[in-house]
Amino acid sequence: MSTSSSAPVHTPHTPIGRVLAIAVALAVVVGVVVLAFAWPSVTAEPHNLPVAVAGPEQSVTALEDAVQAKQPDVLAFQTVDDRDAAVTAIEKREVYGAIILGAAPGVAPEVLTSSAANLAVSQLLTGLGGTLEAQINAQAAAAAAAAGAPAPAHITVAVTDVVPLASTDPRGTGLTAAMFPLVMGGMIGGIAISIAVIGALRRVLAVVVYSAVGGVLLTGILAGWFGVLQGDFWTQAAVIALALAAIAAPITGVVALIGRAGIAVGPIVMMLFANPISGAAMPREFLPGVWGQVGQWFPPGAAANLLRDVSYFPQADASFSWLVLAGWTVGGLLLSVIGHFRTAGGAEPDELAAHEDDPVSATA
Repeated sequence: MSTSSSAPVHTPHTPIGRVLAIAVALAVVVGVVVLAFAWPSVTAEPHNLPVAVAGPEQSVTALEDAVQAKQPDVLAFQTVDDRDAAVTAIEKREVYGAIILGAAPGVAPEVLTSSAANLAVSQLLTGLGGTLEAQINAQAAAAAAAAGAPAPAHITVAVTDVVPLASTDPRGTGLTAAMFPLVMGGMIGGIAISIAVIGALRRVLAVVVYSAVGGVLLTGILAGWFGVLQGDFWTQAAVIALALAAIAAPITGVVALIGRAGIAVGPIVMMLFANPISGAAMPREFLPGVWGQVGQWFPPGAAANLLRDVSYFPQADASFSWLVLAGWTVGGLLLSVIGHFRTAGGAEPDELAAHEDDPVSATA
């Protein structure tokens, strides 16, 4: 007569060394996340903001010297012929604003801003206009007193917002806030397609359909419902669709090449690295060093720049941003095609390649 043991099987505890390693690794990850998102804001400082200036050469030189002495390296003045040229430069998004100095004594200067380009820079220029007004009136009063003449009339420096924000988004917070869910949407789409769809070429189709439908849907919400976006609906939909594809396609493409480990492309490249330096929340000139320019080579930065252009600056040259988004999209889709031929060439079928990091799925 045989008896069978019914003693419970106990799962061994995780070794203490592994527990400590996991805890420390998670703490490091949290630190990296906090650093990635806090660093741009903490270190943000305006430098070399392009601003047009027009007026007599002597007055322009005096203004540049005065601003440089008070706020070194904050503004980078670009001399233009007249007010019309300054307005054109603002509308083409070549400068954030302009200062038009009076061509004759007693003619008040004018400050041109563009809140649609960036509200913080617009407020900085508005403050500069107030400072300029106070200096002009102080100088006029001193000159009159020295000559024994009566006090001159107060000179007012007009501030004109050439490209204002929409009344539905007067502080631009909606346009800025729209970028985070757009980046998340591209990541979620790429990760979900990588997990749920088997077959590299089928993932290509899924990315294309997801991006097209997502572009129309998000534009309907942001432009039609919230009024955050301005301009042509279908142009905005094309931008959002291409942005979603530019973030999702590289994820599915890398997954097609190396398996599930490629899913990390989204969180690491797009969220932790590219998003903080995208210039979506602040002008690229506020970021230290060249990081503001570097951010424009990645989908979050290119998408943020392009959405602002098509919404408020139709005259701006947006070809670079279009090319960046198209490049990431095409590159990601090509990686999926390469991954398909790698597996179809005899190494393993797509069905196994899709789960090569998952032994249970691969042998099922």
